[in-house]
Amino acid sequence: MHIERGNPQDGDAPARPRIGRRALLSAGAVLAAGAGAATATAFGRDPAAPPAAPAAAVPHHGARQSGLAYRQLPATRLLALDLPADASRDTLRGLLAGIDKVLAAASAGALADPRLSGTAPVSSLAAVGTALAARLKLDLPAELADLPAFPGDRLDPARSGGDLILQVSAEQPWTVGVLTEHLLTAARSAGAAVRWSQAGFLPPVPDGETPRNLFGFKDGTANPDAADPGLWHADGTILVYRRIRMDTAAFTALPTGGQELAMGRRLTTGAPLTGTAERDDPDIYAKHPDGSYIIPATSHVRLSSPRLDGGARMLRRGYSYDDGPDDRGLLFCAFMRDPALFTRVQNRLAEKDALTPFLTHNGSAVAWVLPGSRPDRPLGATL
Repeated sequence: MHIERGNPQDGDAPARPRIGRRALLSAGAVLAAGAGAATATAFGRDPAAPPAAPAAAVPHHGARQSGLAYRQLPATRLLALDLPADASRDTLRGLLAGIDKVLAAASAGALADPRLSGTAPVSSLAAVGTALAARLKLDLPAELADLPAFPGDRLDPARSGGDLILQVSAEQPWTVGVLTEHLLTAARSAGAAVRWSQAGFLPPVPDGETPRNLFGFKDGTANPDAADPGLWHADGTILVYRRIRMDTAAFTALPTGGQELAMGRRLTTGAPLTGTAERDDPDIYAKHPDGSYIIPATSHVRLSSPRLDGGARMLRRGYSYDDGPDDRGLLFCAFMRDPALFTRVQNRLAEKDALTPFLTHNGSAVAWVLPGSRPDRPLGATL
């Protein structure tokens, strides 16, 4: 019993009956069991129900890498590696084979590390950067090319580029961290060095719902399906990566109506300003009676609309990052056949987007996402 200071128990109170130790232990066991059941019920688990089945493993081998063939997992790590200047194609193939071995074992729950247990879902991808592709004269699609400079860019070379871009994702940051150690061991044994590293995350959302970015808006609504043939060269594609710092304090200080006009969508539902549901197709040409656009000409949704690019779309699988109070934002990872699409969109955004005052692009990379591997053909074997 808690006794407040200045209010001692009354010494004249009648003596309480003594409770035997055995009875006390029995009562405690009953109470503990009841408390456990109540706690389980409060957090949504029926104590009488069987334990939840473990999540299924993500197959590592396949025509396309699991980092794109599987749903987004909520914890991720991007690694950019540089190879020695005299690295050959054999050096690259050896490095990729070592990485592929680690990732295949991790996906199968067979990685020899006591910190990992079972077959927790793991997805990954590996992509060859433009500089290494040019240096080794790799036979890759002609569309693979660096991006031009954009107005307002503040790119940090220490956060940009890389000969090889790796991404590993899992349900928990713990798993990502352990796998990162194994990947770095394999990379360093082949002579590679870390150029930059970046962790990212998705907020928890119910299955089937679109996650929100740090501005509070749903991010990734109008995405093509990963199987869309318009994204692929056979079973490979091109990654455009941008690290974008977001001035969340300034943006969220705007009135909700101002935020929605800048974005072109409703904050609560994610619906476009011309619709009522999140998945409604934004009508960028609809106007008010006075002739002004319902989705403003400077809104993010309008300027990034596929209608302005002949219907061409990129697959966006972005993550938030939080590296401190003054460095929070978006890891924009987009996949497409031709990065010229990103260039067109970004030029429009840099010129007119109402979000631009709240965004700073400080990291960038373009890389060729390799086709998937097989047990008899590791990543990069066809380079």
